[in-house]
Amino acid sequence: MEQNPPARRAAAVPEKPSLDGLEESWSRRWDESGVFAFDRTRPRAEVFSIDTPPPTVSGSLHVGHVFSYTHTDTVARYQRMRGRAVFYPMGWDDNGLPTERRVQNYFGVRCDPSLPYDPDFTPPEHPGREQLPISRRNFIELCDRLTEQDEQAFEELWRRLGLSVDWSMTYRTIDTRARSISQRAFLRNLARGEAYLAEAPTLWDVTFRTAVAQAELEDRERPGAYHHLLFHGKDGADGVAVEIATTRPELLPACVALVAHPDDERYRPLFGRTVRTPLFGVDVPVLAHPLADPEKGTGVAMVCTFGDTTDVVWWRELQLATRPVIGFDGRFLPEPPPGLTSDQALAVYAGLAGATAHTARERIVAALRESGELLGEPRPVTHAVKFYEKGDRPLEIVTTRQWYLRNGGRDEELRARLLARGDQLRWSPGFMKARYDSWVSGLNGDWLVSRQRFFGVPIPVWYELDERGAPRHDRPLVPDESRLPVDPSTDVPEGYHEEQRGVPGGFVGDPDVLDTWATSSLTPLIAGRWGTDQDLFTRVFPMDLRPQAHEIIRTWLFSAVVRADSEFGELPFRQAAVSGWILDPDRKKMSKSVGNVVTPNDLLVQHGSDAVRYWAASARPGTDTAFDPGQMKIGRRLAIKLLNASKFVLTLGGDGSSDSAVEESITGTVTEPIDRSMLAQLAETVAAVTDAFDALDHARALERTETFFWRFCDDYLELVKSRAYGDGSDASGAASARAALRVALSTLQRLFAPVLPFAAEEVWSWWQQGSVHTTAWPDAEELRELAGPHAEPRVLDLAAEMIAAVRKAKSEAQVSMRTEVAEARVTAPPALRPLAEQALADVRAAGRIARLAVDETPADADGTAPELAVSVVL
Repeated sequence: MEQNPPARRAAAVPEKPSLDGLEESWSRRWDESGVFAFDRTRPRAEVFSIDTPPPTVSGSLHVGHVFSYTHTDTVARYQRMRGRAVFYPMGWDDNGLPTERRVQNYFGVRCDPSLPYDPDFTPPEHPGREQLPISRRNFIELCDRLTEQDEQAFEELWRRLGLSVDWSMTYRTIDTRARSISQRAFLRNLARGEAYLAEAPTLWDVTFRTAVAQAELEDRERPGAYHHLLFHGKDGADGVAVEIATTRPELLPACVALVAHPDDERYRPLFGRTVRTPLFGVDVPVLAHPLADPEKGTGVAMVCTFGDTTDVVWWRELQLATRPVIGFDGRFLPEPPPGLTSDQALAVYAGLAGATAHTARERIVAALRESGELLGEPRPVTHAVKFYEKGDRPLEIVTTRQWYLRNGGRDEELRARLLARGDQLRWSPGFMKARYDSWVSGLNGDWLVSRQRFFGVPIPVWYELDERGAPRHDRPLVPDESRLPVDPSTDVPEGYHEEQRGVPGGFVGDPDVLDTWATSSLTPLIAGRWGTDQDLFTRVFPMDLRPQAHEIIRTWLFSAVVRADSEFGELPFRQAAVSGWILDPDRKKMSKSVGNVVTPNDLLVQHGSDAVRYWAASARPGTDTAFDPGQMKIGRRLAIKLLNASKFVLTLGGDGSSDSAVEESITGTVTEPIDRSMLAQLAETVAAVTDAFDALDHARALERTETFFWRFCDDYLELVKSRAYGDGSDASGAASARAALRVALSTLQRLFAPVLPFAAEEVWSWWQQGSVHTTAWPDAEELRELAGPHAEPRVLDLAAEMIAAVRKAKSEAQVSMRTEVAEARVTAPPALRPLAEQALADVRAAGRIARLAVDETPADADGTAPELAVSVVL
């Protein structure tokens, strides 16, 4: 290690250091100099690649984004200083439902795929209450237009925050490369039998008219009521009467069976027999199934097609009939389901056709009350209802034809392999792995990847039409990979012409798009340019780090593992750093949907980017953290102290001007005990901070750095200031202090650089060449060698104790810290006395003490000696 780094012209040290304007100034210079550009000439072993989360482009970023992305940036900056070529791109997740909703609200439009494209379309200047229908192509153009505006604003904020991203590597999840990679991966899944088309019960959002995957569900507590209904045996002749309790009586016309637990003695005599549904008189079997809960309701459940996911399990495993009643719009179908044949049944159903579930429930309950088949009055309850995580109305289950990817939900061998992948992954913090294991173990179906939306990656298949014009879904037509990306709604399959679209004997394109997670699951491939820049891909894949939030372990992390396992037979990344949530003052998660988010722009202006980064980096990995502007104020004070302490050290000596001080040649070596002690403590700090960053624990790294820095400023600087100024005749002592100060300053500026990049770069520029962010990370062993084999870390501690006692005495006497002390006497146990004596000269100078001596502490009766004690006489 160089004790005396080469100096630059001292005029760079400002008279009044300030944080103001550093973000704009240094962001521009970093961009111009390419400090954070990825060096793609480096071999894979020297690369550290980050699978950066692409934020959803749907309005504005919030402080939660600043929180988690700061964590990633500290790691990126640390690894760059460790000599790695850091691949750190930024992506924009701009396809999918959030973007569509924003476009609908912003422009006052909605997509109607039946409308023709209007090349001259201009959105209304003042959108009305009713959304204007436009063609799919016009709608997609508006999506592109708005997302580009949002992405520009996002980039400006990220730059202000100081993310050390290589902006030349930016990607979008809807751009040409992303569409091509997403479609290529899907076609390969299809060729290997991992992707398949099936008609099956599907979770359906009636507002957005799209299918929803298991990973996108959330339970919300909603008020409901138990309705007790009476099922009778055939014509009531056999005396059978079964009471059931249901929260969805409107699904009576969809009832296909009753089920009870096999061991429930109350219903064993009924297993295998039939009963008739109230109002509709349809015979349904009473069957046994272990999922029936004897403690819930009356212990016997009504199976309808379909009321919830358990109905789907019963329907599939018991091979029951299908009687669908709810359509894609959430309303009752116009035609009655199979099995409703009596005049009474048809008349009751006619009163339900076209009604919402809520209205149908009211009508059914009224009819049951009138028929006497409603027992008592409904009993209010609060229960969990499944919603699409971005939806506002409860999900329904309808039968649709959808595309699926195998993910271990029905394949025990694949499930075991994916669990093993979780074991191979390095988790930080480690307890987050349990969430992954729980999700994989609890899967009950394959991954539904098709969506009935518009702004997304089109599913790249067409279907032949038979002589009647019906699609042959069992014989999909696929493009060659060289044609990708394709849009089946406008492109034509090989061997066909556009005139054959929709014509019997011709073809039709698949109208759906891929789920946004089906594309986001490929971010390591998209960022690494799989298939389009194989040289880059081999240098960065698999990624070294996947940073993300814990709530999307089941979606983004798991889906990425599924795709990489199927395509490459390995993990997509080596380690996962999982961050917690930001909580509001009521300890609730900050969320746009809840409306309790804080936007970061004002915070960055008010406190400065380094201060906001300090708050973010102070949070323990994986831990939910309260939004706390108070921490930002502490961070700002720390950054200002780094500026002032750096100026103080760099302007020591000379004629008092910054010019002469910084350019002064320092030729001395570190010789004094207290200087060596400080360097020994600094070495241990560097070792601890390095270990923390290697473990992805940015909070621990910051804590250790900050603790030492304040000890350095409050104690060491004050203790050696007089000697460093050269106030005495000891030239070697002055040189020792200045050399130690410069080494410590260089080390501390580098330790702070990942968290406080602007302040660290500013002070580094005052006296060093190049950027601190591309300078080598401090080496603990080099500091130990500089401190020497006889350095005693406790010397500085004892000196700090002694000067603290002197300061306390002056404070209690209410005199100035510059007041002379007539005498101070230190008593120390035998083991500490020689160490304390090594610090006396600096303590005497710092405390302005006329006489200072150390006596040995007499032992107590039990043979032990108390610790250090100081008496002061003013």
